[in-house]
Amino acid sequence: MTVAGGPYARRVDELADLDERQRAAVTAPHGVPLAILAPAGSGKTRVLTRRIAHLVGTETIAARHTLAVTFTRKAAGELVSRLGALGAGEVTAGTFHALCLAQLRRRQADRGRELPGLLERKGRVLGPLLGARGAAQIAAINEVAGEIEWAKARGVTPQQFAAAAHAADRELPRPAAELAALYERYETDKRRRGLIDFDDLLWWCAESIERDPDFATSVRFRHRHLFVDEFQDVSPAQFRVLRLWLGDRPDLCVVGDEAQAIYGFAGAESSVLVNFAKHFPGGQTVRLATNYRSTPQVVAVADAVLGAAAGVVRPRPLAVRDGGPAPTVRGFDDADAEAKGVAVAVRAAHDRGIPWRRIAVLYRTNAQSAAFEAAFARLGVPHRLPGVGTFLARPEVKATLDALARTERAAPGRALADHLADLVAGQRTDGDVDRPDDSPDDQDDPGSGTPFTERRAHLDALVHFGDEYLAAEGGEGSLSGFVAWLTTATRGEADPTSSDAVELVTFHRAKGLEWDAVFVTGLEQGLVPISFARTPEARAEEQRLLHVALSRAIEELHVTWAAERTVAGRQRARKPSAWLDIIERVAAGEEPPPSDPRAGLAAVRQTLGTKRSAAGTTVVAPADKPLFDALTAWRLGEARAHELPAYVVCDNKTLGAIAADRPTTRTSLLEVPGIGPVKLDRYGEAILDIVRQHAPR
Repeated sequence: MTVAGGPYARRVDELADLDERQRAAVTAPHGVPLAILAPAGSGKTRVLTRRIAHLVGTETIAARHTLAVTFTRKAAGELVSRLGALGAGEVTAGTFHALCLAQLRRRQADRGRELPGLLERKGRVLGPLLGARGAAQIAAINEVAGEIEWAKARGVTPQQFAAAAHAADRELPRPAAELAALYERYETDKRRRGLIDFDDLLWWCAESIERDPDFATSVRFRHRHLFVDEFQDVSPAQFRVLRLWLGDRPDLCVVGDEAQAIYGFAGAESSVLVNFAKHFPGGQTVRLATNYRSTPQVVAVADAVLGAAAGVVRPRPLAVRDGGPAPTVRGFDDADAEAKGVAVAVRAAHDRGIPWRRIAVLYRTNAQSAAFEAAFARLGVPHRLPGVGTFLARPEVKATLDALARTERAAPGRALADHLADLVAGQRTDGDVDRPDDSPDDQDDPGSGTPFTERRAHLDALVHFGDEYLAAEGGEGSLSGFVAWLTTATRGEADPTSSDAVELVTFHRAKGLEWDAVFVTGLEQGLVPISFARTPEARAEEQRLLHVALSRAIEELHVTWAAERTVAGRQRARKPSAWLDIIERVAAGEEPPPSDPRAGLAAVRQTLGTKRSAAGTTVVAPADKPLFDALTAWRLGEARAHELPAYVVCDNKTLGAIAADRPTTRTSLLEVPGIGPVKLDRYGEAILDIVRQHAPR
């Protein structure tokens, strides 16, 4: 070895700029299963590439026998690029599906056989089974495809589907028996045509390794050293393949973050990371502890929404960047006002010197983007939706416009407003009208399946745009005129492929990305958490998803919600997300309420509701006691009515201050410690009314 070049020189570079925890992860003993727990912004990709390069540079492992597994092609490309710069360019990197495909193709070639045709889109087989036409068929295909993909990720057969979906308390777009039958027919037709889909690649590769000793030997010989990124997102099907690749060897290193486990609804199983030593006896864990991405203010807020109830118990990562502006929380009258307010704030951020491409607007469901697209277009803010088409190009919107065209052809003299009303009425007959007011949307699926209530949410947006168009036309209009108006209203000024545009993305698709300024929008019950997240596990995943969204911000973090939103064609009152209060408290510089890592959800709520400040019990003057007791009784009623811990309404310190100060206006109430804009909007009038009732006579 020489200092000027070779492995030694690379080894010095690889370790020189790492912190203590990162260095421990990179230099951990080889040959022992290793899990690197890497919170958001802690440099997980750097640590993963440095560990591979370090082991290659010290000749502990051979690059050509090393396999790095990622969850996206983009991540694999970045990994290879970084490793090439570190002198480990021969490492093989790819997704589970791509790697299985390559291995199966090689196996078939060795046997003198061709690989079956790869079905890139399930619609080729599902389409004829589902009937319908045009965009309506596409939407139906996405619904069923999403359920098939969930089942296959968990190794669920058509015969097991109904029971598995029931056990998982899964919200289904169609009856379970119907989906199971479609799943079985899909599998039968696919085999008859000599096709396999991407999900089959995992199953076939696993089966081949289990049944073909020669194939197993060749795979394990070529890929002797395994590294897996985003390990919390591994599904049972992927984990099966990984165990078979590994065999009885301990040569495994994984990187992940239990706080970013957000794909349980799609079949992922984060317990393989949380219980790493159980799955890999003798395995070691190194936890990274420093956030290099975000300001301390952003880190505090993003981490505050985690806790025992979210299934995450760990110290808050240390933020080492200089301090930045306090995160903001702002409520709006309705979704349109929210979109306009965000558009104005985005332009202001750009005027402060932040490039468009370094700003992002995040939302829980795809349907929420329509209002932002329109507001940004009106204000001249360039924007884009990565990986998806425009609002008009979406299958759900096309299906609705197709339906409008059919009804217009059937009744050419009928007003557009009546056709729109018929669509909404038809939607209500499906039972949506009986859903709770806080249940407007379904979850966003980052895969190819589209949730069934996405169509309803897109229809709500389309009807709202129809009202705007008719108002602009003085109550008169046509479908062709509406489409032309809609095309203009939702079109940004910038080229959609432009690199300098504000990103409009869902919480899920924001994972792994970062921006200087981030707007996390729609924090209302029914969206955050999503309406059908009814089990503790589902709500915990929603908390982790919110953490992911908040932690994308580097410098500026802005959180918004709307007091009204269109649901099933009606403008309905919305309630702020319960987690907004935590965000608001921490953004104001207060500490979040502590949680007991040993407690379950109910115990945590009870603890949080009765927790006292470090100074002890709140002291209330005798003259203020009647008002304090009245405020306490009111708080109890609010907490019980909305199933919230008492602190979410107001803690004793805040109630004591109100009893002592006796504010009589919204402005003076806002000056009370613990009362911010959200609490003022939510509880202000009730509190002021109680104070007035106890005014001295």
